[in-house]
Amino acid sequence: MVAAIAVSTVAFPQSPRRVIIDTDPGTDDAMAIILALNSPEFKVEALTVVPGNVVAKQGLENALKIVSLAGRCDVAVAAGAQHPLNQKLITAEFWHGKNGLADIELPPSKCTADPRFGPDLIIEMIHKYPHEITLIPIGPLTNIALALSKDPSIASLVKEVVIMGGSINGGNVNAAAEANIYNDPDAASIVFNANWSSLTMVGSDVGERTLFTRAYLQELESAHGPQTDFISAVAKFLLGMAEKYGDIGTAMYDPLAVGAAIDPTIITTKPMRVDVETRGQFTRGETVANRRNYVERNVLHGDRYWIEGIDQVQPNAKVCVSSDADKFLKMFVSRIKGK
Repeated sequence: MVAAIAVSTVAFPQSPRRVIIDTDPGTDDAMAIILALNSPEFKVEALTVVPGNVVAKQGLENALKIVSLAGRCDVAVAAGAQHPLNQKLITAEFWHGKNGLADIELPPSKCTADPRFGPDLIIEMIHKYPHEITLIPIGPLTNIALALSKDPSIASLVKEVVIMGGSINGGNVNAAAEANIYNDPDAASIVFNANWSSLTMVGSDVGERTLFTRAYLQELESAHGPQTDFISAVAKFLLGMAEKYGDIGTAMYDPLAVGAAIDPTIITTKPMRVDVETRGQFTRGETVANRRNYVERNVLHGDRYWIEGIDQVQPNAKVCVSSDADKFLKMFVSRIKGK
């Protein structure tokens, strides 16, 4: 009888969740992708490539090399948009190296690109696996906006969206805007206004409080293998850049978003209404978050407005306000080491 009870209470692991990562493969994207590929909670179905950190062609090459390094040619890798919706592309080789991967030359890819257009692949997979796909955009939101524009129904068919982008406490490209949103604010506005069942925004402000330091690098370098050595070299490059500009560690922007999708307890979120500024001279690309989820109701009386009350606004995002940095970084190092 005791044995029967013991057997009946065994908790079997859940099936891996299907994931699509939309990415502009630079250094922290590579760290995020390798983390996802080494996490048993995920079945990474596809990488769709968007220009951002590097141009689209270089991004596709980088994505193919990363999945090849991981021995994961089963993951579909598809090219997407070649430029933002309504503005010139801004690339970030300054921060990521000339090839976007810290100038590390990975072996030629053994994987081949999927012939489908990235946004079409996103649409197809969401319809193939309704309410099963976790969508993790960690670059500019151009591909996601194109997919939504072509087929708005996908918003209600996605299980959840976890975005690395935005900030509610200032930007990282200027005073107001975070890089992914700044690179295509019009696309970001489309995405934040879609009717997703669940959207989480993991912003640069929290990424900058989740720092990979020399101590974590030392632990990572204690193991060796193709993936571990690559990520260690990327991390060393990023740490050198961070220290050059006075920081004690490198911000884990994209990896934190993937970590939050793996284990939501890593972050703390608050529901907020988030809108994207698309016109401001100084604020284009800013994610404007309504922390109170209401606005004052101003009614015109003669030559002035009276505040007559407040109107509620509906939150459209779970905004990350903090992270358990040590918990996440220990998980990151462990997964990269293959533990």
